[in-house]
This record gives sequence, structure tokens and C-alpha cells, in this order.
Amino acid sequence: MLRGRSYGILLHVTSLPSPFGVGDVGPAAREFVEILNTLGKPVWQVLPLTQTGRATSYSPYSGPSAFAMNTLLISPEDLAEEGLVDRALVERLRRSPRPRAEYGVAEEIKERVVGEAFRRFKEDAGLRGAFEAFVEANEWWLIDYALFEVLSKLHGGRSWVEWRREYRDRESRALDAVMRERREELEYVMFKQFLVFRQWLRLRDLARRLGIVIVGDIPYYVDHNSADVWANRHLFKLDEKGRPLYVGGVPPDYFSRTGQLWGNPVYDWGAHREEGFRWWILRLSHALKLYDLVRLDHFRGFMAYWEVRAGSPTAEKGRWVRVPYEEFFETLARSFPSMPFIAEDLGFITADVREVMLKYSLPGMRVLVFAFSGNPRNEHLPHNLGRNMVIYTSTHDTNTVLGWFTDEAPRKSRAALSRYVGKRVTPKNVVKEVTRLAMASSPSLAVVQMQDVLMLGSEARMNRPGTSRGNWLWRATSIRREDMVWVAELAEVYGRVTGALT
Repeated sequence: MLRGRSYGILLHVTSLPSPFGVGDVGPAAREFVEILNTLGKPVWQVLPLTQTGRATSYSPYSGPSAFAMNTLLISPEDLAEEGLVDRALVERLRRSPRPRAEYGVAEEIKERVVGEAFRRFKEDAGLRGAFEAFVEANEWWLIDYALFEVLSKLHGGRSWVEWRREYRDRESRALDAVMRERREELEYVMFKQFLVFRQWLRLRDLARRLGIVIVGDIPYYVDHNSADVWANRHLFKLDEKGRPLYVGGVPPDYFSRTGQLWGNPVYDWGAHREEGFRWWILRLSHALKLYDLVRLDHFRGFMAYWEVRAGSPTAEKGRWVRVPYEEFFETLARSFPSMPFIAEDLGFITADVREVMLKYSLPGMRVLVFAFSGNPRNEHLPHNLGRNMVIYTSTHDTNTVLGWFTDEAPRKSRAALSRYVGKRVTPKNVVKEVTRLAMASSPSLAVVQMQDVLMLGSEARMNRPGTSRGNWLWRATSIRREDMVWVAELAEVYGRVTGALT
């Protein structure tokens, strides 16, 4: 349960300014945390930090592992500070920050500096103890992930179901041979994870010392072509060759008239129950080492999920499948007594979802760009909200406030907003008026997306659900305290300056 009154900023790490293609966890991230410290210690909310890739358009909600971190977040400057790479090399690789992420550029830069760091690591035993301790603490997922990455490369990047049978089916003799023969390649994969975890945890330690809460995010599903599915086939509904029998998504909704067909394999929740939901406990424990609170994406799926037969062209023809949610949440509550989770409960929500949220005091989400339908009972309107909630001006899956108002909102919605605030709302004042509503509302936590802080329009939208291109690209070329003060001042007016949620 959330207590007190606070506010937060939603800003993904890749959206931070950086001279190396995408934002990272180096100097700009520390500067951002220090700015937050001067502005009433707002919460910092990020999107998933899991490994991404070109095959999935660098979506933070899609990748080869639920546990591995995104190595594009490694800071070359911090590697130079530690003496793992030459400062001169880092200086030569600098680029002027641009308003769109350059993932390909970042991949080339990070591979070059991390490769150099690995060579120095091999020659100097100074970090060997810390590296070995990291591997030992994380071997329950790290070894499978390293094997998956090496074998994927060996097979030209093809899906694991197309690998040679002995690798596809994880025959022990074949995997033992890979461990022996490709030891250095495996170690390199693990070394990259060691670096990014080390840098992120230093950043988190700084935030903790300053009293700043970090809210993380984990996707509900994992990719079929991932170490998770390859190493745990029994936990998913697959055929004898490992191909999905059913895939996940959601039926037609606000975002899409044909629903969203995500393509992820669905869980075999019966198998999870037989193992005492061990995989989920490990996954959430892992996340809570990285964040203070965790947003559970697609929370509806923990009660029942939309299952579509593999090969279907859209998500329209599917069925809801019940999850053993009573046992699951009882297990969660025993493992995490404080239940430090936020439920993403947007869209069509059933009574069982509400019952679970009430029983375990799990806060839900409301979004102001959804509020102005003209119906005074709209569940996103501030006067209909309770305290144990998180209210957002906009989210990564919606347009920005200004983009919504100028490019999407029908005339009746713009008129409803003006009536609600008691003045004429225009493109010039809409962001401040909507942010004021968020700050004045009852929910304990009010979150403003950074694009709204900077009063940006549709060009700064982060993601368009149901599309696979042109997403996850927005980036700030600079983040200045003076651009954020107005949000902190509104927070102060409405008592959101406690700097804590408990």
C-alpha cells in the first residue's frame, strides 16, 4: 500500500542524454538523480531494463532474457574512470546527443569499449574476485543466458527451435562440450552482464542514499526466442519441438480494434503451480534487487489471460484462460510480505482483479489522457480516485499530453477538459493544467512523464501499441533543473514533497 503523498517522473534510461547513441547509467543518470534530490525527492520510474535487440526493435518489453540487463546501458565514461578503457578512446567515440535513440550506433560503441574492457580484465586479476562472486550469485539464470547467446550466434541468430537437435533439446553432453570449448565466449557474455549490473547498482545506491525511490517495470510475458523458454520448456504451452501452441495478447480494446497479438508463448500455469511458482518468485526477487517498487505489466494476466491459437492473423479469436491466482498471490504474499508492487490495471478489468488488488492493498493506475470522455463517472477522473493509486499524466503507451490534446482528442474531450478545470484549455496551457489535476488528486503518487515535463508533442511519443517500428526512440538532448522546477512547485502546492511513499 502507498502512504503519504509524493510525485514522480517517468523517464526511461535510454531516453537520458548521452554522447554514445542512447542514454546509459553513467554521468547523465547520476546528474538526473541529483537533480531529483533538489526537487523534493520525487520517485524515478523507469521502463524494463532487460536486454533488448534489433530483432524486437529494441523494445524494453521484449528480449532474450527476463533476467539479463540491457548492456547498451553500460557507461563508457565509467569504464574509463575505472581504468578499464582508455579515456582517449572514449573521447573519440563521443557524439552530440540527438533527440532520437541511435541503437545501431550504441551497439557499435558499446561493443568496442566493452571488448577493450574484457581484454584488460583478462590481463589484470583486479576484478576477477568481484566477477566470480557475481557469477556465483546469478548462475541460476546467467549460465543458461550465456549458453543461449553463444548458441544463438553459432546458429546465425536463428530461433532456438531451429538449432541442432542436441542444442534445442539441451542434451547434457552437448551443453557440457559448449561449456568447455567456448569458455571465453561464455565468459564475455557474463562479463557484459557483470558490468551493467555493477554500474546500475551503484546508481541505485546513490538514489537510496539520497532517499529517492526507483520504480521498475517487468513485462508479463517473455519472448519465445529467449533463454527463459529454452531452459524452461515445461513452464510454457509448447509442442514437442518447442514451438508455441498458443500465443498471448489482448482482445480488441482502446488501443486496437483487432486486439493486440503479442506472439509470446503463454504460460502453463498448472506447471508453475506444481513447482510452487518458483520461477515467478525468482523473477520478482531479482527485480526487487534492482528497484524499490515494481510495476506488474498486464496485471489482468495474473487472473486470466487471453490465449490465441498460434498462427492466427489477429487477436480477435481467442479465449480467456483462468490462472490459479488465489494460490499464486498467497505464495507471493508469503515471499514478499510488504507486496511492493503496482498493478497495471488499465483496460477491461474484472471483479477478480479488483478483489485481489483490494485483498493485498495493491495500488492500480489511472491516466489523465483517458479521463475526459464527458462521463463524470469515468474511472480516470480525479474526483473518482482513492488514495492507494498512482495517477499519470500520460504513459509510455499513450501520446504525450500535448500530443493527445492537439492530435487525438475529439472536440468533446477538449471541451470536457475545459469544463473540468473551469477555464479554457489551449495547447499553450494544457500540460500545466493536466499536471495540476494530477498533483491535486487523491492518489498517493502522481507521476509526470518527462515528455510532459518538457511540454513536448506527438513527436516525443515513446510507443504506439500494436506497431513494431518507430518506437522507443525519444531521447532528451539535455535535462536541466530549470526545466523541471514548475512540476516541483506544483507538487509543493499540493503537499507532494515528502520524498517517500511510506
